[in-house]
Amino acid sequence: MKSSRLRAIALNFTIGAAALFASLSPAGFEAIASAQAATKLGDLSSFRSIVADTAAKVDAGDLTAARTRIRDLELSWDDAEPSLKPRAAADWHAVDKAIDHALDEVRARAPDQAKCRQALADLLATMDNLSK
Repeated sequence: MKSSRLRAIALNFTIGAAALFASLSPAGFEAIASAQAATKLGDLSSFRSIVADTAAKVDAGDLTAARTRIRDLELSWDDAEPSLKPRAAADWHAVDKAIDHALDEVRARAPDQAKCRQALADLLATMDNLSK
């Protein structure tokens, strides 16, 4: 049953990505991550995995753990910049801006769960739009 639900989610992905991401379980994020990872920047699945994990922590209400996990995204993205940015600078900047927004929301003095969830969904949608 779970398998058919994930297939249905993947097929309907293009219909309102932000709303869809808000309703997905962590397993749903991972299933879509593997299908949507290839871009001009290369394979973004490792970054997507961190975002999905962070989103799962936000969904569980553990904003402290989400803050810790999103730091992994920041560090890995910054480490990869020299190899990613030359491949597609405009795409890199789009993702970087979305990452910055997610970092700001999750690291806010008093983070709002809904704003964190939306920023992470927007980040995932930005990454996924690059693969189209």
